[in-house]
Amino acid sequence: MDKSASTDYPIHELLAARWSPYAFAERSVSDDDLCSLFEAARWAPSSYNEQPWNYVVAKRENSEEFQKLLCCLVEGNQTWAQAAPVLALGIVRLRFVLNDQPNRAAVHDLGLAAANLTVEATARGLFVHQMIGIVPEKAREVYEIPEGSAAWTALAIGYPGDPNRLPERLGERDLTPRRRKPLREFVFGGIWGKASPIVSQSEAG
Repeated sequence: MDKSASTDYPIHELLAARWSPYAFAERSVSDDDLCSLFEAARWAPSSYNEQPWNYVVAKRENSEEFQKLLCCLVEGNQTWAQAAPVLALGIVRLRFVLNDQPNRAAVHDLGLAAANLTVEATARGLFVHQMIGIVPEKAREVYEIPEGSAAWTALAIGYPGDPNRLPERLGERDLTPRRRKPLREFVFGGIWGKASPIVSQSEAG
């Protein structure tokens, strides 16, 4: 299913092709592909090169480990994510290793790692659905996550499946064209809320 973005300005085809399915095919994901995804995350930029991210990964073919991770998702996400061939938790270390001071960029940097991972996945024909809907304290208990770090997000990784096999409301989301705010609504200049000249001039031209 092609859900490539209809962009107002040219962007890289991998960014245009990326989207987050709810339906996943039963096809498994190779360990080599997964290692390349996490290698891409490894090379994301981070404040002071802190690399404040960790991941816990479970493949559906290992039922015990997969159920262990699945139970860390909120119930609504478990409904569809149970069909994904791979689940992962994104865990962030919230203080700098060097001086134990709060790292205000930590969550931002986890996001950069996830973005790298997602682009690499798209290049390999894989898709990633990221979730904030997790139960962090359940994850802490299940995986013995140390104080100072926290489970922040989850990722479902795999190949897109048949949306008709989903509950109706989720299937509709997979079939609905993607939409985004126009640049003038979030790229400002001079004062908050005023579209930057780079945007307004481009639209006028």
